[in-house]
Amino acid sequence: MNHTDIRTAVTDLLFTPGLDLDQAADRHFAPDYRQRTDGRWDSRTEFLTHIAHLRGVVAGGSVEVHDELAVGDRYADRHTVTVTKTDGSTVRMEVYVFAEFAPDGRFRRIEETTLMLEGAEADRNLGSAR
Repeated sequence: MNHTDIRTAVTDLLFTPGLDLDQAADRHFAPDYRQRTDGRWDSRTEFLTHIAHLRGVVAGGSVEVHDELAVGDRYADRHTVTVTKTDGSTVRMEVYVFAEFAPDGRFRRIEETTLMLEGAEADRNLGSAR
C-alpha cells in the first residue's frame, strides 16, 4: 500500500510556506479525518484551524523520525518536531503517534501524545493551540 507518513505530512503542513493549506491537507488527510492530541478529539476542520494558527507563529522547523512502523492500515511512530517560531524562540516536542490509514493511503485517524523537550511554558499546548 502506498501511504503518507508523519514527516512528509508535517513538512507539507507547517514547513512548506508556498503550499496552500487545503492542498497540503488533501494530500495527507482523508475527508473524514479526525485527530486526538493529548486526550482532545478534533474533526478535520478543527485540525486545520489549528494548523492555520500554527502557520502564523511558525517560521520554520524539521521533523526527525526515531521509530516508524506501518502494517496494513495501521501506522505508528515516535518523532521529534523542532519549530522555530516567528519570535525567534525554539520549541522541541517528542510525539508518539498511532494512526489508521484510509484505503487511499491518507491518514483517517491519528491519536498522539506530546512531550515538550524545549520551549517556554506557554508553548506546552503548541500541539493543540488555536
